[in-house]
Amino acid sequence: MFETPVAASSLSERIDAAAAAVEAQVIAWRRDLHQHPELGNREFRTAGLVADHLRELGFDEVRTGVAHTGVVGLLKGGLPGPVVALRADMDALPVTEQVDLPFASQVRAVWNGENVGVMHACGHDCHVAILMGVAQVLAPLRAQLRGSVKFIFQPAEEMPPEGEDGGAKMMIAEGALERPVPQAIFGLHVTSRLPLGTVGYRPGPTMASSDRMRITITGRQTHGAAPWMGVDPIVTAAQVVLGLQTIVSRGVDISREPAVVTIGAIKGGVRENIIPDSVEMRGTIRTFDEAMRDDIHERVTTLAESVARGSRAGCKVCIEKNYPVTVNHPELTAAMAPTLARVAGDGLEVVDKVTGSEDFSFFQRIVPGFFFFVGVVPPGQDAQTVAPNHSPRFYVDERALLTGVRALAHLACDFLEAR
Repeated sequence: MFETPVAASSLSERIDAAAAAVEAQVIAWRRDLHQHPELGNREFRTAGLVADHLRELGFDEVRTGVAHTGVVGLLKGGLPGPVVALRADMDALPVTEQVDLPFASQVRAVWNGENVGVMHACGHDCHVAILMGVAQVLAPLRAQLRGSVKFIFQPAEEMPPEGEDGGAKMMIAEGALERPVPQAIFGLHVTSRLPLGTVGYRPGPTMASSDRMRITITGRQTHGAAPWMGVDPIVTAAQVVLGLQTIVSRGVDISREPAVVTIGAIKGGVRENIIPDSVEMRGTIRTFDEAMRDDIHERVTTLAESVARGSRAGCKVCIEKNYPVTVNHPELTAAMAPTLARVAGDGLEVVDKVTGSEDFSFFQRIVPGFFFFVGVVPPGQDAQTVAPNHSPRFYVDERALLTGVRALAHLACDFLEAR
């Protein structure tokens, strides 16, 4: 289906010149977006900036309101050819920024009933600015494009608010990959695990599936001075948390595939001298294999219920499958890796599997997809010890934005001309 390797497109030099010319504007867009972050399904300002930009560039189609706030733009080339899609996610996180920047976020919002700070702690501001830059690079070259480029600006990659649908799955359901259907889709993610100038990728399973779990332990409320008169759900929950650690460490063959079981939130009780009626735990499960995924789900449920029963407490386990494994199409990846090599030079690396997850994986279930990483760690800092994505101290060396623009623009044009 895909040639190996693809050659540089006839537009290669013009792409690099145009990318260099737009770099300052891309950085300005990123700073503006960073200062005005928006949570999932609420990216109204961001979507407006994107849609206005695509219309100003003369895109043939600009569709808004896809999956609440998503934007899909179509740039038709002047020459016949296939269709390729490029995707950027737009949403920020409920994180209070701690980076000392003149454009640091001061935004607060309500997320699932809680008043929270809002920050682009995962770099989606970079992704949006990069794809806006790619649009500006390719629009003047449309007469020479051999096919069409579909630009997908997606909301709610970090999950929509509770009780709402959203993200890539909803965009697909609302036709983001239709009229026309792309033959391939490309996406990127900035990362604090790679230094500036490095582009990382791997064929096949690349990022983990993501499942949300909620475990509710029900006891019987009593005075904290007389625990024997009730059933303590806090102590029971603590035993469950410790027991869950043995599922991966003792029950799963992690020499075959990595796996993670994490409890990220525990809520229960209102004061120090009251043992409450219930405790709720929330966590995540990450795997790379469907059989292992189902086995861990069963083990979590059995362990939690058994521990609770031994403490004479009640237990309800709810596990929701969220994102599938992000799987880079092997042939497409092999075909397009030379393009990334031309962009990154000696900075191209095959990286290890990433236990983070991505709903780009839903797009990859419909059309062949290739997802890669762009390093943002400044020179002189250790990529293994700096603040990671999702940290309130996450920091981006903005020189990486040019690498992202060049990578996506070259991938699109190399792919179109190779077909």
